[in-house]
Amino acid sequence: MKKRTIFNALMFLLILVLGFILYKQIQEPIAFQQMKDKREKAVTDRLVKIRKAQEAYRGVTGKFAPTFEDLTETLKNGKFMRIQVYGDVDDPTQKNIRYDTTYMPAIDSVRALGIDLEGIDVVPYGDGAKFDIHADTVTYQSALVDVVQVGVTYETFMGEFKDARFKKYDEKYDPKKKIKFGDLNKPILTGSWE
Repeated sequence: MKKRTIFNALMFLLILVLGFILYKQIQEPIAFQQMKDKREKAVTDRLVKIRKAQEAYRGVTGKFAPTFEDLTETLKNGKFMRIQVYGDVDDPTQKNIRYDTTYMPAIDSVRALGIDLEGIDVVPYGDGAKFDIHADTVTYQSALVDVVQVGVTYETFMGEFKDARFKKYDEKYDPKKKIKFGDLNKPILTGSWE
């Protein structure tokens, strides 16, 4: 009788240990996917705001911002030029056409877009890490064009899941891969998540 009780107790402990191991094997991929989705969304939301800010900057200066300091400073203090045309632009004589140029503070448009410039360069969940930003001009199809690229690697914001071993849960996952918008070789502002 005593042997049977000891055997049952050992079997119960073995079942508990195996159950715990099974739980951990099931829980880890679920936790990884939830964390990846949550953090990736926060980073892409910030990149969308940076892209809108870069487009506004280009509206003020005609080019893209090479640094976040230049981006925020220009959008806080710069002005958009607005030209209003009065008269019939289709008139071949164009005698009665008048142009009215006004300047509007860029910060008003930035606020209307819902962009907070404070900390726009900080990566969500990145422990203070900053986005990489590059702006340049390149020759594309025989024309000199402005290009920009802003991004960050997954390992910067994935926290405890930044290791490559988590690729077994998502075959497309690569912690060294960048999530970004833009391209330094052609004039596009498309995001890698789109």
